[in-house]
Amino acid sequence: MKLILSLITAFLFFFQNDLDALRYSYAKANSSAANTAAFINVAEKQTGSDPITLGYKAAAKIMEAKIAKQNRKQLVKTGATNLESIIKANPNNIELRVIRLSVQENIPKIVGYRGSLKDDKAFILNNYSKQNIAMKNYVKRFAAQSKTITEAERATLK
Repeated sequence: MKLILSLITAFLFFFQNDLDALRYSYAKANSSAANTAAFINVAEKQTGSDPITLGYKAAAKIMEAKIAKQNRKQLVKTGATNLESIIKANPNNIELRVIRLSVQENIPKIVGYRGSLKDDKAFILNNYSKQNIAMKNYVKRFAAQSKTITEAERATLK
């Protein structure tokens, strides 16, 4: 049974476009070190230079610190700097805000990279209705597991 599920997953993953592969892998990245490594691998293979792809690559750099043995502080600093500059250049992109919110939710408090949690949450909730169906579904899936978005706020995402 596991073999069949693995083959189906591999088949679907193979035929997804690059951005869908990044999104799928990112959604699972925090569940285990193996999934984190898989997401980093998928992100490193991306050749796109659009803001969304670059945002996921920056998140991968930050998450690499989770499994790296050395240079952890530098990985977080580099990834966070890249992500901040991408968001500064694209302040109205909801997916970039979701990426930053999820990174900041899951990074240890001691790192200190948590300054945009409230702003990103407010932006996501205020701009949700302006998104296409696919992005609304993506935001809803993120909100369902978010530590920052409350149950009452999740209910407003329809």
